[in-house]
Amino acid sequence: MTPKQRLALGAVAAAAFVLALFVVSGVLVGSDLSTAEKETLSTVLSPRVGLLAVVCLFGMAIAAISTRWLHDEYVMAPARLLEEVRILLGNDGSRALPQAGSAETRALAESIDALAQQRRALKEDVQARIQEAMNSVEEEKNRLAALMSELTQSVVVCNLDGRILLYNSRARLQFRALSETPSALGGGELIGLGRSIYTVFERNLIDHALETIQHRLRRAVQPVAHFVTATRSGQLLRAQMAPVLSSTAIGKTDAEDSGERAITGFILMLDNITRDFETESRRDQMLHALTESYRASLANVRAAAETLEEYSDLQEDLRERFHKVIRDEVQAMSKHLDRTATDFADSLKTRWPLEEMLGADLIAAVQRRIENLISLPTKVEEVDESLWVKVDSFSLLQALTYLASRLSDEFEVREVRFRLSGAGRLAHLDLIWSGQAMSTETVMSWELEPMSFAGESSPLTVRDVIERHDGEIWLEREKVRHRAFFRILLPVAVPQEHMAEEAFLKDEGRPEYYDFDLFKWSERSRALEDRPLSELAFTVFDTETTGLDPSQGDEIIQIGAARILNGKLLRGESFEQLIDPHRSMTPESIQIHGITPDMLRGQPDIQAVLPAFHAFTADTVLVAHNAAFDMRFLQLKEAATGLRFDHPVLDTLLLSAVIHPNQESHRLEAIAERLGVTIIGRHTAMGDAIVTAEVFLKLLPLLAEKGIRTLREAREAAEKSYYARIKY
Repeated sequence: MTPKQRLALGAVAAAAFVLALFVVSGVLVGSDLSTAEKETLSTVLSPRVGLLAVVCLFGMAIAAISTRWLHDEYVMAPARLLEEVRILLGNDGSRALPQAGSAETRALAESIDALAQQRRALKEDVQARIQEAMNSVEEEKNRLAALMSELTQSVVVCNLDGRILLYNSRARLQFRALSETPSALGGGELIGLGRSIYTVFERNLIDHALETIQHRLRRAVQPVAHFVTATRSGQLLRAQMAPVLSSTAIGKTDAEDSGERAITGFILMLDNITRDFETESRRDQMLHALTESYRASLANVRAAAETLEEYSDLQEDLRERFHKVIRDEVQAMSKHLDRTATDFADSLKTRWPLEEMLGADLIAAVQRRIENLISLPTKVEEVDESLWVKVDSFSLLQALTYLASRLSDEFEVREVRFRLSGAGRLAHLDLIWSGQAMSTETVMSWELEPMSFAGESSPLTVRDVIERHDGEIWLEREKVRHRAFFRILLPVAVPQEHMAEEAFLKDEGRPEYYDFDLFKWSERSRALEDRPLSELAFTVFDTETTGLDPSQGDEIIQIGAARILNGKLLRGESFEQLIDPHRSMTPESIQIHGITPDMLRGQPDIQAVLPAFHAFTADTVLVAHNAAFDMRFLQLKEAATGLRFDHPVLDTLLLSAVIHPNQESHRLEAIAERLGVTIIGRHTAMGDAIVTAEVFLKLLPLLAEKGIRTLREAREAAEKSYYARIKY
């Protein structure tokens, strides 16, 4: 029985008791009197019955007030104190208990506060000792995170269920390019911790590769599998798979016999070879076209040459016709060859591995090298800061330093300058100096001699370095300014995406790209409803809308969401997107969320955003505050988008009512204040989603204390709460 029910029962009991006293006293008095006495007494008391009723009602009121006071002091105050103590136990214990109720209750609260402080001090001491013991482990994890972040190859680590537990920045960019839907819209990604790799790869393909690895393990050879697969978006991926092995053998018997260890997961190293495959296909087509086109031309040339050789006495006009056939066919073959060489220059030439580099960084590096090795001052005239080039930076720095050294030694140049600009698919790198002119023969000798300068030597020549870059070099003069410069042509690179820093650096610190606790997952062992809440993945979301009535045409104008995995809020995996509602907004709604029509103009509409959001929420439990409101907006769009938001749903409003049924308010601000959650960005979709997520994480241990540990138990408890109004 709840405290409110006990209060109502007590008030009724007090009123009934007073009324019973009144009735019983009348009966007792009347039973001892004769008829005449009763009539006399009735005559005397009749005027006083009203007064007696008033006194009775007054007594009943006093009894009710007293009961309410006693209830507040000795029932409600201890009940609220109990809830506050549970909050105290579920958090860090830094929040003081409210001083309310009777003197005994207040004294009890003070004693509990003292115990909580002692407990907090002990926990801090234990935590400090644990932290000292974990420093080395944390350092190793940080090294791994730094290494994974800087790798240029895509790396993904999964458990045996195919759930991603580690990935690096390059993998995130690569998976974004593989997506069939605009999943990157709003920050949603195809890849994420706890998501399934089988959204990209076929399960049978992974299973076959694992079988191959297992077979190689038994044969004691390198346990690696390679495969090439086409994704659903038509991209070709080359994958190398390696196993993650357990630290112990499968079993004692197996361990004694073979020492075979169990596979607990797998590592995928991925390369997108779509462009390489297309280049190879084009090269094959080019060779086939050359073969077919030259076959007829060579036959004509051969026939004409044999005729001229066999018939030496041909008439002059016939001889000239055969010579013309040879000239025309050879000229056509030459033009065809030149055209093919121009179109397929990148494929026809031998390619040296080149790296993409920011042009400004290249100029800065060559300046440092020239100034340090040959003590020649350098300056920069003009550099395109946005230009990226593809270079073998080491050999190119050698060539530039060699040229600067020869200028200094032979022509007494006292300063060189650099200029870098783009010209279509090529970049112009100019090495500029002032001084006497040099001959073409000198330039040629510098290009063709092995490079040697400042104690360094190389078997390469400047010409070798330029050809390695598929470039050109020449000498030009600026007669007006009495200057000259070497112009080097280098290939331009497509600007790197910088690992999508704008998405990764929304929050300070390194993003969460790994969670090794996922090795413990086994989806095949338990149904979703019976899984512990601590093992589930959650998408905590919030919406901002044009109004409060979706059935009357109000629309979503912003969605914000964040993911929770293994009890951690993944701030790096978030979804935030403004939406054009194609309708007007009321001034009242603008005042609440601060989103103006100008901010929504040009944004995607709900039909474009919902598929991306649906992909972001895949395989997760949805969490929202007053979820019925947000879910109603999503469900009304299911027919238009063809999507069903049939995820399990948890509502922090209902869960708060389950945990704290005696609290007066379950608004998000009130819950956050009770649980010690700082509110930032209220009434923005992303801000409310983050606050709701932090509140939800605080509620989980409090639910566990009440014996609510699985998704089924949480949903059933929420549906029974006073505030439950809808079933999902």
